[in-house]
Amino acid sequence: MKFSASMAAVLLAAATTGAQAADTLAKIAESGKITLAYRESSVPFSYLAGGEKPIGFSVELSNAVVDAVKKKLNKPKLEVALMPVTSQNRIPLISNGTIDLECGSTTNNTARAKDVSFAINHFYTGTRLLVKKSSKIKNYADLAKRTVASTTGTTNALVMRKYNTEKNLDMDLVLGKDHADAFLLVESDRAVAFAMDDILLFGLMANAKNPADFEVVGDALQVEPYACMLPKDDPAFKKLVDDTFIDLMKSGEFEKMYAKWFLQPIPPKGVPLNLPMSPQLRENIQAPNDKPAT
Repeated sequence: MKFSASMAAVLLAAATTGAQAADTLAKIAESGKITLAYRESSVPFSYLAGGEKPIGFSVELSNAVVDAVKKKLNKPKLEVALMPVTSQNRIPLISNGTIDLECGSTTNNTARAKDVSFAINHFYTGTRLLVKKSSKIKNYADLAKRTVASTTGTTNALVMRKYNTEKNLDMDLVLGKDHADAFLLVESDRAVAFAMDDILLFGLMANAKNPADFEVVGDALQVEPYACMLPKDDPAFKKLVDDTFIDLMKSGEFEKMYAKWFLQPIPPKGVPLNLPMSPQLRENIQAPNDKPAT
């Protein structure tokens, strides 16, 4: 049978699409290695606490995926490579194939979904403010004409810029390269508040030199879901990741992991965050979904 150039192009496109659909698992199988991203200061999700390897709730989710990949590919000795990422470079490193999975403290939203895919949601949070108690700041109106910190590459920085403009507060928004850097701006009095996801603020505060000096204040500006990022247009890998998390949720293991990192004492100082599971997360456990932030 003689193929036309157009028919050949269609077949090539179909073959290419098929290859892309299995790309991540095929790449892992061929290289014998899976590369996981981690955050250095996203307490209690993914952070360093004195050791060489990251720890945290999201790290345990990543490890569960690794176990599932080993079983799927029948590679019990699969190499696991770890790579630190920031809010700014995490999406490009997933998009260009440098890392295979990022489970940290990343908001699942439609803008990011243009470049990456998201697994089912595993946490819900909102932007609030970490301040020194001595500052007397209680809400956003108190930030007028003051210097406020956030972190580069986060949805929180975008939310604060928008709020600043809409409310005409004339804030000076300064951005740290990571959460620890932004927190240091408040700790050293170079900013009066750090605007970030409330759970990350509680984590940073619990591990501060003097936790009693700080408090988290302000209304939550929006509720956003956290989810693990993976390469776009890879349904086979997404299904494996989603199925792994759904199994954890159905078995009750997810709730045990939650209690370990959000209710019980955590490293390095052994201070508990005492943060009960939100209604949104309980609903998500009953009906797992990857719905993005609105």
